[in-house]
Amino acid sequence: MSSQALWFATRGFGVVALLLLTAVVVLGAAGATRWRSRRWPRFVVAGLHRNLTLLALVFIVLHVVTTVVDGYAPISLLNAVFPFTSPYRPIWLGLGAVAFDLLLALTATSLLRARIGYRRWRALHWLAYASWPVALVHGLGTGTDARLAWLQVVTLACVACVVGAVLWRVSGSRATSGLRRASTVAALAVPLAIGGWYLGGPARHGWAARAGTPRSLLVRPAVTLPAAAAPALPTNAFTGTFTGRVEESSRDANGRVLVNISGRTSGDSRGVLWIRLQGEPLEDGGVTMTASGASYGPSSTPDAYVGKIVGLQGTRILLSLNGSTNRLSLLLDLNVDSSGVATGTVQGNPASLG
Repeated sequence: MSSQALWFATRGFGVVALLLLTAVVVLGAAGATRWRSRRWPRFVVAGLHRNLTLLALVFIVLHVVTTVVDGYAPISLLNAVFPFTSPYRPIWLGLGAVAFDLLLALTATSLLRARIGYRRWRALHWLAYASWPVALVHGLGTGTDARLAWLQVVTLACVACVVGAVLWRVSGSRATSGLRRASTVAALAVPLAIGGWYLGGPARHGWAARAGTPRSLLVRPAVTLPAAAAPALPTNAFTGTFTGRVEESSRDANGRVLVNISGRTSGDSRGVLWIRLQGEPLEDGGVTMTASGASYGPSSTPDAYVGKIVGLQGTRILLSLNGSTNRLSLLLDLNVDSSGVATGTVQGNPASLG
């Protein structure tokens, strides 16, 4: 499966998991109020609730697996189970791990219901109401679609369903009036708090950096100049030479390193080239790439083109970069000495965005 297919798959699995978790909460509230009808007797509601819970767990596992296999973001299977251990958006990804752990606990206690007793099982199942908003914040905090209209509509629909179900559950509860009032306030206050956080966070520009995305995955925005002052960008294929430096960081907690390549090109097209890749070091001195970022342009606008590495073989690097009017395929052949000084050749092939 291609990286693009994995990217779409993990997003799709995450959205479906949220929809299923919403249905689980609504059916849980219906079961707690002993709701039934001719077409939906209580055993049907209970069975559907149980099966949807298992199905939600399946989609969450698929969401986790496709995210890890994709490899673009430095996320491991351990990060999906142990909260707040990931170098990628640690808080918001950590909340996803918390929601996953809570759902695993709910599923396990349901399977052991006869052994732990009904009262304990029922008390533990209040965690379902806690896991849903945690999963929602995780999706908004880490997802790349948080600002898209269709996901906003889906999210609002899920929030409305859950708030309605919780209020329904509270209205039919035999708890004290004080507890019912507190539950009602929480059912209304939590979504409002999440909405306020969303408007001030994921809904605004620059959230990726504030959320804790590693710098190696952040693509710096292109600088826009007035039309009269804009530098000439390459429109035809060109060749040139590269002079710069290669710097490699020490290993991080996950055993990965950052390789930074920066320098200048000369010849048919003069410019500033910056490449950063993250990966796991190999015994022969190479690096297995897990993420990358790159930019290229003249000195006045070094970010005229931004993109990433699409091919890596030793010191031969193929970049795919996008500009304001066209895209650029850049092939770099490097020679690096022991001190980190890099020289080589560069070949560029512009193409129209259309």
